[in-house]
Amino acid sequence: MWTKDIGIDLGTANVLIYVKGQGIVLNEPSIVAIDTDSKNVIAVGTEANEMLGRTPGKVKAIKPMKDGVIADFEITEIMLNTFIKKIKAKKLFSRPRILICCPTNITPVEKNAIKEAAERTGARKVYIEEEPKVAAIGAGMDISKPTANMVIDIGGGTTDIAILSLNDIVSSASVRIAGNVFDQDIIKYIKEKYKLLIGERTAEDIKINFSNIFDANKKEKLEVRGRNLITGLPDTIEITQDETKLALEESIKKIIKATTNVLEQTPPELSGDIVEKGIILTGGGAMLKGLPEVLEKELQVPILIAESPLTCVAEGTGTLLNKITLLEEDQ
Repeated sequence: MWTKDIGIDLGTANVLIYVKGQGIVLNEPSIVAIDTDSKNVIAVGTEANEMLGRTPGKVKAIKPMKDGVIADFEITEIMLNTFIKKIKAKKLFSRPRILICCPTNITPVEKNAIKEAAERTGARKVYIEEEPKVAAIGAGMDISKPTANMVIDIGGGTTDIAILSLNDIVSSASVRIAGNVFDQDIIKYIKEKYKLLIGERTAEDIKINFSNIFDANKKEKLEVRGRNLITGLPDTIEITQDETKLALEESIKKIIKATTNVLEQTPPELSGDIVEKGIILTGGGAMLKGLPEVLEKELQVPILIAESPLTCVAEGTGTLLNKITLLEEDQ
C-alpha cells in the first residue's frame, strides 16, 4: 500500500479534489439527493445537481454547505465519502493526509466540524488552511516575501478578502455574499418586478451568461421563463442587461465596502505594494462580467483575474502539499 496526499476545496457550490502527483481529479457540485422517506442517498454531485428543482416530493436535493461552512454534518460526510471513493482514494492510498480549506472568519467550532468530517473519511492527518491564502498560492502569487499580495476570492457562499505577506495573512475579511447570493438577488428582482418565480438554475444561467454589472446594455434582452405568481401558470418575460446590474448592485456594494475596510487596516508600506501589483480575483464570482471594471473604478487599484479562477484554491492545495512543513507550522 502507498500513500498520497489530497487537497480538498470544500466549497458551498462545488467540491474540487486535488491528488498530489495527479492534479485536480474531481470537480462536482456540493449537492446530495436523498429519499426523504427511506433517508437513502439517491445521487451525489453532478447527478444530484441535475435533479435540483426537478425532484418529486419525496426526493430532496440538499446543499450541505452554507456560507462556506457545514450546515448539515451528516450529509457533508456522505458527500465527502462518496467523492473520495469515486477517486478511489481508499483503495489506492493507505489513509491519506488531507488538506482542506475554509473561510477566514469561521469559528473554532465550525473549523472543528470541517476537520472531523475529513477525519471520518479515513484521513491519517487533516490540515486546515484559510481559503484566500490557498487561493493566492494557486493564482501563482509568491506570498513568502515581505511584500504585500492581495486577493479577493469570490466563491459560492463567501467572499474572502485578504492581504498576505511572509506566508501569512496581514489583514482579512470574509462576507457571506458571493455567487449564491447573486443568484438570490436575481430571483428576488424578477419576483418583485415581474411577479415571476424562477428557479436557482435559471438565475445562475442569467448571472453567468447574460448579466453585466459595468457596461450593461439597456437594449440587450433575454427571455426568462418561470411561474406567474398571480395566475400560477407558466409565463415568459423579457429582462434587460441593465436590470441584472440593478439586481446585483447592493451585493457588489457590500463586497466593495468589505474590501475598503481591509485596505484601511493595511500598513502604508504594504498599501504601496498593492497599488503597484494590483488585486487578484479568484473563485467563480471573479467571472461575473464587469466586476473587475467596477472594482477598479471604486477602489482605484488595478484588478486582475487569476488565470484559472475556478480552480485556484484546489491548485493552491497542490502547491502546499508539496511544502508539508509549512502546513505543520500553521496547525
